[in-house]
Amino acid sequence: MSLELIREQIAASIAVKQEILADEKLINQIHNLALQCVQCLKGGGKIIFAGNGGSFADAQHLSAEFICKFMFDRAPLASIVLGANNSAISAISNDYGYQQVFARELKGLARAGDLFIPISTSGNSPNILQAIDQAVKLQLTTIAFTGASGGQIAALCECLCVPSAETARIQECHIMIGHIICCLVEQQYFREV
Repeated sequence: MSLELIREQIAASIAVKQEILADEKLINQIHNLALQCVQCLKGGGKIIFAGNGGSFADAQHLSAEFICKFMFDRAPLASIVLGANNSAISAISNDYGYQQVFARELKGLARAGDLFIPISTSGNSPNILQAIDQAVKLQLTTIAFTGASGGQIAALCECLCVPSAETARIQECHIMIGHIICCLVEQQYFREV
């Protein structure tokens, strides 16, 4: 085990975050997404997250920040994560195929005024693509978290593209961006309520 490898990994993470810090377009996208979340919540909507694997963990994490609290004690903010009901996932996968797991839940749970945030490091996850297609049909505002290219998702909705092709770096930045959005939403929403 190399101490230098530890330093290299930390430096690689910092380098991607430095790129984000210098990217005015991405900074503005983060700001605008936070404003859209506030607008959604003030209108009685909910923030809906979805992702696979590590991105599923990030989706759960960020949804929990809205429901519980982030920086200070306050009322819960409406948020759910798709894919958390194991019985629904196994039933949908069995009856309709795994590509439909998020789309089917979204169709059943989403309402006009909700905001959908799919998370995919590659931007090519078939079940996320199907969910975005369903979100479009439901006329949901949809803004995805992806890696540098945006993948196939980039043709379907707005993407916050982390400037990296490395999964670990992308996921580290997704949670950072998500935390920033939680902070901005919490401060703005409860300042105005």
